Amino acid sequence: MAASKPVEAAVVAAAAPSPGSGVGGGGGTAGPGTGGLPRWQLALAVGAPLLLGAGAVYLWNRQRRRRETGGRGDAGGLKRNSERKTPEGRASPAPGSGHPEGPGAHLEMNSLDRAQAAKNKGNKYFKAGKYEQAIQCYTEAISLCPTEKNVDLSTFYQNRAAAFEQLQKWKEVAQDCTKAVELNPKYVKALFRRAKAHEKLDNKKECLEDVTAVCILEGFQNQQSMLLADKVLKLLGKEKAKEKYKNREPLMPSPQFIKSYFSSFTDDIISQPMLKGEKSDEDKDKEGEALEVKENSGYLKAKQYMEEENYDKIISECSKEIDAQGKYMAEALLLRATFYLLIGNANAAKPDLDKVISLKEANVKLRANALIKRGSMYMQQQQPLLSTQDFNMAADIDPQNADVYHHRGQLKILLDQVEEAVADFDECIRLRPESALAQAQKCFALYRQAYTGNNSSQIQAAMKGFEEVIKKFPKCAEGYALYAQALTDQQQFGKADEMYDKCIDLEPDNATTYVHKGLLQLQWKQDLDRGLELISKAIEIDNKCDFAYETMGTIEVQRGNMEKAIDMFNKAINLAKSEMEMAHLYSLCDAAHAQTEVAKKYGLKPPTL
Repeated sequence: MAASKPVEAAVVAAAAPSPGSGVGGGGGTAGPGTGGLPRWQLALAVGAPLLLGAGAVYLWNRQRRRRETGGRGDAGGLKRNSERKTPEGRASPAPGSGHPEGPGAHLEMNSLDRAQAAKNKGNKYFKAGKYEQAIQCYTEAISLCPTEKNVDLSTFYQNRAAAFEQLQKWKEVAQDCTKAVELNPKYVKALFRRAKAHEKLDNKKECLEDVTAVCILEGFQNQQSMLLADKVLKLLGKEKAKEKYKNREPLMPSPQFIKSYFSSFTDDIISQPMLKGEKSDEDKDKEGEALEVKENSGYLKAKQYMEEENYDKIISECSKEIDAQGKYMAEALLLRATFYLLIGNANAAKPDLDKVISLKEANVKLRANALIKRGSMYMQQQQPLLSTQDFNMAADIDPQNADVYHHRGQLKILLDQVEEAVADFDECIRLRPESALAQAQKCFALYRQAYTGNNSSQIQAAMKGFEEVIKKFPKCAEGYALYAQALTDQQQFGKADEMYDKCIDLEPDNATTYVHKGLLQLQWKQDLDRGLELISKAIEIDNKCDFAYETMGTIEVQRGNMEKAIDMFNKAINLAKSEMEMAHLYSLCDAAHAQTEVAKKYGLKPPTL
C-alpha cells in the first residue's frame, strides 16, 4: 500500500506483497493478520527513522538540529548539496598541526608555501579543463609538502583524485582518495569520491562502507550520498537474493499464516470444506470424526490434509491427481499452484495457474481464482500491467465474484489509485454485504487518502467510518487493527493500544499484531523493554514470522547492537516468501554490516536509542 509522502520510500521494497500479505493475501492489504503494511508503519513507529528505498539504510532519528554547513575550516568540511567536483583551496591545519616555532621553521614554511603554490596552479588548470596539467601540479604539491602536514597533504591527494575522476581513471581516484583518508580519516570529500570510484569499479561492498561513513559524517543531510547508499544497497540486495532464492529450500509458512491467507477468499472452491459428495458413505455418518477419503483421488486426499492442517503433503497429493488426469485435475492444479505460492516458488506456480486459466471447460470460479492469484504474483514481481490485466480478465469472466473486486481493490491501493480501489471495495460489499474485511479496507483506503492529502474533515469522516465498522462487525480483527494504525497516525496512542488488545483477544495466535503493538509502545511511551517483549512474544507464537525478525533487527540497529541485528535479518531472510522481499532484507543486513565496519575503521557510530 502506498504510504504517506514523507515515508513512501520505505515501502518501495514492500509494495508488492507476498502470498498472504497485501494483494491476494490473508488478512488484506494492511492488516496485522499478515503483516501487509509493515515497513512504512515501522518507519513511523520507531523515532521517525530514515529508510531509503530498498530498505535500506540507516535507521536512526532524523529529528536533530541541522548542523552548520558553511565556513568550516577543515578539509572534511561539508557543503550539503555540493557536487564535490571542484578541487579545494588551502586547508586550515588540523588541531596541533600549526606552523612550528624554532629552528627550521622558515624552511618548512617555504616548502609548504611552494606546495600550496603548485596546488593553486593545479586548480587553475583544473578549472580550465586541463586535467593532465592539473595532475602534474598536484603531484608536485604532494612531493613538496612536509610529511607531517597531514591535512594539507590530504587535500593535495584529494585534488589529484578529482582530476583523475574527470579523466575517468577510477583506479587512480581510489588510490589517491585512500591516501587522503589515511591522512585525514574523516575527510568527507575523499570518502565520497572514493565511494563513487568503487561504484565504477564494481566494488560494491567497499562503496557501501565509504558512503555509510559519509552519511554518518554529514548527519544524513546530503541527498547525493544517501541516493548512492540506496543504489548500492539495492544492487547488493538483488545480487544476493537472486543467488540465495534460486538455491533456497522451500519453507511452508505457519498454519496461522496459511489459514489467514485462505480466509481472504470467499469464492474459492479449493479452500472450502469437503462437500458431502466428496466423502464416502461411511464418513457421512461419522460426524465430528476425522474424514477418511475412500475414493482413489489425490485431490480429495489433499483436501483432507488441508482440514487436518497437514500442509506439507498437499503438493504431492495434488501431483498424483494431475499425473493421473483425474476427475479433479483443474482443482488439483489450482491447489498445487496455491501452495507453490505459499512456499515462495512462483516459477512452479505459474504453469499450473496458466493451465487452469486456459481450461475453458473448468468452473469459472476456479479460473477467476487462478487469475487473482496470478495477478497477485505479477504484482509481487513488480509487473503491475500484467497484474491489472489478470484482475480485469477475472472481472470479465466472473463479474459476480466478490473476491475479484476485493483483491483488485488491494491492487489499486498498491498502485495509489485510491478512488478505483474504493469503487472495487464498494462492488465487493454490494455482492457480499457481510464482508467485514472489504468494509474495513475501504475505510482504511479512504483514511490513507485523507491523511496523505492532509484533509482534516475527511480524516474525521474516515475515523468515524472505522467506529461504524467495528460496531457493525465486532468480531473482525482486521477492523480493529486497521483502526489502530489510523489512531497511531493521529497520535491517539491509548485508544490504538485498546484496539490492538481487542485484535489479540479475537486472534491470540496472530503474531503480527504483537509486533504492531510492540512498535506502538516504542512510539507512545518510548518503552523499549515492553516493545521488545511483545515482539519476542510474536516470535514465540510464530517462529516463522519474518516481520517479527525484521522488526527486531531494525530495533537492534537503532540500539547499536549490530551483531544481534544481523542475526535477526538473516533469520528473516531464510523465511522470505519472495525474491524481492529477500532483496529488501539483504539490504537491511548489508546496511548493518557496513555500519559495523565503519565503526571499526573510523570509530563512527550513529545516534542510538
